[in-house]
Amino acid sequence: MLSRLKPFVFLVCLIPFAQLAYNAYVGDLGVNPIEFITHFTGDWVLIFLLATLSITPLRKISGWNDLIRFRRMLGLFAFFYALLHFSTYIVLDHFFDFHRITKDILKRPYVTVGFTAFVLMIPLALTSTAGMIRRLGKRWQQLHRLVYVAAIAGVIHFYWLVKADIRRPLQYGSVLAILLGYRLFVKWTPFAMLGVAKKPAVRTPLEGQSE
Repeated sequence: MLSRLKPFVFLVCLIPFAQLAYNAYVGDLGVNPIEFITHFTGDWVLIFLLATLSITPLRKISGWNDLIRFRRMLGLFAFFYALLHFSTYIVLDHFFDFHRITKDILKRPYVTVGFTAFVLMIPLALTSTAGMIRRLGKRWQQLHRLVYVAAIAGVIHFYWLVKADIRRPLQYGSVLAILLGYRLFVKWTPFAMLGVAKKPAVRTPLEGQSE
């Protein structure tokens, strides 16, 4: 039944982009439009990454195995907003000055770790198709564990970027720590001790099998 909500969830995921487009149209991007777009898209990258990582815990705790059908969509939207974020940096902030961009990546730690997170997300997006999932088999699951590294790098990027108010990156970091901690807890604790009945997940080649 939850799978019928996919078109609705897809439209909901586009709301941030629509909001940004509307703000640009009416000229409501603040005193520094480039900074506004950069921070806005960066926030939504982290939100969608955390939403993607929350699918497995929610599925296991609730028993709603159909939640797995939303994971790939959320992951692709995370990459979509990451692409907008990085494009803003390249096009609007540096005007395709690749010499300056390269220098920036090598010399500024927060740019380095942010660029690393983006690069790690590229193979995840490229291998999200049903054909690649079948072709890679178990290697697909191993590859897509890079999402953990990308999420950690994204939080570090945000934390190093802000200079004074670190509340938001700490909030994202706390949620990420809970999600990763849950995975470690489940991995190293007998499932019966969790007090949750283990229910087999409905796995399909179209939705992938990464935890």
